[in-house]
Amino acid sequence: MNFLKLIGLFCFMLVSNFVSAGGKQKTENIYGFKVAALEGGIIDFSKYKGKKILIVNTASECGYTPQYEGLEKLYKANKGNLVIVGFPANNFGAQEPGTHSEIAVFCKKNYGVSFPMAAKISVKGADQAPIYKWLTHKTLNGVQDAEVKWNFHKFLIDENGHLIAVFTSSVKPESDEIKRALAK
Repeated sequence: MNFLKLIGLFCFMLVSNFVSAGGKQKTENIYGFKVAALEGGIIDFSKYKGKKILIVNTASECGYTPQYEGLEKLYKANKGNLVIVGFPANNFGAQEPGTHSEIAVFCKKNYGVSFPMAAKISVKGADQAPIYKWLTHKTLNGVQDAEVKWNFHKFLIDENGHLIAVFTSSVKPESDEIKRALAK
């Protein structure tokens, strides 16, 4: 096959995949994402290959904020095979009004948070961060649609970077439901 036909075939396949995903490029796993970290630098999800990842949208002034304590305990107890990544967001009741430095100080001072924290983002709406688009749209993650309805909504990613479970805000980090999902 000559070079031009090969390029044409590749372009056709790329456009077909894009159209079949509803105009959105389907990403097979989370490892293509890099996000800004709360205290500077980058969180590169490809560094977490081989570990489960629990992604949680967080807020400092929410009734669920004490879940930081459970998240930290879960992180420390499973550090060899689990990474927790917190995403501060101000989408619900303006419960995360702080700056990046204020959020970092709050998390460390009140809950001893040592797991990675991303820079503040939007988890829903027109300005939804790309990683949350992937988490919430089946056309992108290949598994399920999910709506983030409040702070401390959780997404579990398996060791191969695929979405495997979604937990509402009321599911505590130390719950049997999360422990069972981590054991799989």
